[in-house]
Order: sequence, then structure tokens, then C-alpha cells
Amino acid sequence: MNLENAPIEIQVAIDLIYILEINQIEPTTALKALDIVKKDYENKCISLNLI
Repeated sequence: MNLENAPIEIQVAIDLIYILEINQIEPTTALKALDIVKKDYENKCISLNLI
């Protein structure tokens, strides 16, 4: 599968992984940060009545 044809969520995930790796973020730190991001976006979805 060509990345350009991949679903947008796959493209974003790859971009996030790239950012974490290029900045040499420790895996445990990355997971903690991703938990914070997930909670923030869940709250945004709730406030916009998306979930």
C-alpha cells in the first residue's frame, strides 16, 4: 500500500512516530505523552459532540 493512498489515521500515526523517533524520545515518555494527547482529543470530541 502506498502511503499516499493510506487512510489519514495511518498517515498521522506514521508522522507521529517519525517525530518521536527523530527527537529520540524514550518509549515510556512517548507512551505517557500519547496518553495525554489521547485524553485531550477525547475531550475535544466530546465537546464537539463527535462521540
